[in-house]
Amino acid sequence: MSKIEEVALTTTSDSHPSLTSPERHITITPLDMRQARFASALRGFDKNDVTTFLQEAAQGFDEALRENERLRIEIARLQTSLNHFRQLEENLKSTIQSAQRMADDMRDKAEREATRIISDADERVELMMQKAQARTEDIEREIDGLRIKRREAEVSVEATIAALHNTLEFIREQERREREERVLQHRPKIAPVSSTATRLG
Repeated sequence: MSKIEEVALTTTSDSHPSLTSPERHITITPLDMRQARFASALRGFDKNDVTTFLQEAAQGFDEALRENERLRIEIARLQTSLNHFRQLEENLKSTIQSAQRMADDMRDKAEREATRIISDADERVELMMQKAQARTEDIEREIDGLRIKRREAEVSVEATIAALHNTLEFIREQERREREERVLQHRPKIAPVSSTATRLG
C-alpha cells in the first residue's frame, strides 16, 4: 500500500486536511504521487488519465514545496537584515547620547561653538535615523509580502492534496458499486409461480 493510500484511509472523516504551517509534517510526497499504483477495475477510471493527473499534481506539489522553502529562506535573510538595521538604530541612539555628553563638556569653553557642533551633529543623526527607519519599514513590507506568498503556496498544496483525496474516494466508491453489481448479477434467480400452479395447490 502506498503512502497516498495510507493517508486516504486515515483521513476519510476529513476530506480537507489542514496544513496551516510549513513546519507541519507532510505525509504525502511528490515521489509518492508519481509512484502511486491502483488496481484495475471494471469500468473504472482510465489509468493513463489517473497517471497523468498524479504526475501533474506531483509536479505542482513539488514546485510549491520548493517555492515555500525559498520563501522561508528569503524571510530568514530579510529578518537578519532587519535585525541589523535595528541594531544600527540602537547605535545611532547611543551616538546621540555621546554627542550630548560631549556638548555638555564643551559648553564651558565655547558655548556658541558647542551649539553649532551639536546642531550639525543632530542634523546628520536625524538624516541617518530617517534613512534607517525608511529602510526598516521597506524590509518589514517585504517580509509581509513574502508571508502572503508563502501562505498562497501552502493553500495551493492543501488544494492539491484535497483534490487527490477526493479522486481516491471517488475511485473507491466506484469500485465498491461495481463489486455490489457483480454480487447481484451472480445471485440465483427464482422463477415466478404461475397462476395455474397456484390453483392446483
